Amino acid sequence: MAVASQSLLLEPAEPERLAHLCGPEDANLRQIEQGLGVAIHNRGNRFQLHGPDAAVSAAFTVLRELYDASRSGPVTPERVHIGVRSAARDVSVDDDDPDAPSADEPVIKTRRGLIRGRGPNQRRYLKSLAEFDLNFGVGPAGTGKTYLAVASAVAALEADRVRRLLLVRPAVEAGERLGFLPGDLAQKIDPYLRPLYDALYEMLGFERVARLIERNVIEIAPLAYMRGRTLNESFIILDEAQNTTVEQMKMFLTRFGYGSTVVVNGDTSQIDLPRHQKSGLRHALEVLDGVGDISITRFTSQDVIRHPLVQRIVEAYQRHEDAAES
Repeated sequence: MAVASQSLLLEPAEPERLAHLCGPEDANLRQIEQGLGVAIHNRGNRFQLHGPDAAVSAAFTVLRELYDASRSGPVTPERVHIGVRSAARDVSVDDDDPDAPSADEPVIKTRRGLIRGRGPNQRRYLKSLAEFDLNFGVGPAGTGKTYLAVASAVAALEADRVRRLLLVRPAVEAGERLGFLPGDLAQKIDPYLRPLYDALYEMLGFERVARLIERNVIEIAPLAYMRGRTLNESFIILDEAQNTTVEQMKMFLTRFGYGSTVVVNGDTSQIDLPRHQKSGLRHALEVLDGVGDISITRFTSQDVIRHPLVQRIVEAYQRHEDAAES
């Protein structure tokens, strides 16, 4: 593997921005070094990078991007992690790799800026959401399944490709009981739908989301409310689908009509159903295997875009489960 050395001059040379970039006691630089396997030395705004050729190129890109981001304040470890993961993937693929970023890769415009897939699985997932009527996103937490699905739904609504947005979750508790929560059913369900609300608020703004919910353009509901409905020209997202029963999943998958897109997301390693009850998501993946015009994107721990420790936790649990099954 070729070893390279490259200089980088970050301008304008603003001490406050450089401090934001480097982090407390150069913690951000150490994080980049560890993540990419390079050595970084700097004096002021002049940086020297040493290491494998591809890794140096990735570090060069990350430092430039993070310095741009430093205009708005300190660069967080989370932002460094995302930059490192994205740059590492993009420089490590061959030019002939079909999973490499291409000129026609899906890009979604929101009020917060452009949203694009980070890594081949996210790019494949976004592309499938634009092309298939029924999509499954399966994998651990932190891989962007919900966020990208909501972004695609918002883009479809903004472009008038659909008339309404439905965000659905099964009302299954992870050890808690709904009956002990205050309020009516809608208020009891609300905490379980919070990730969907948060993604909508980020992309459309609080006031606009509230108006669209009032007009029933956006509907956020528990899965039980879907029974007996047929939905045309809608973008429907079922989140936490691993907690559906077989009967609920069959009911849900037969609800959508013409002009609709359905997304089913879940993590089969975090099922909160009673032990004797089979997950509707697992059953659907078995039943629909090989059926045409259905997209299934399987995410792995390598796609986790959260604190780097989250990826290691996911991998540790997976190793433990694999050992228990063998």
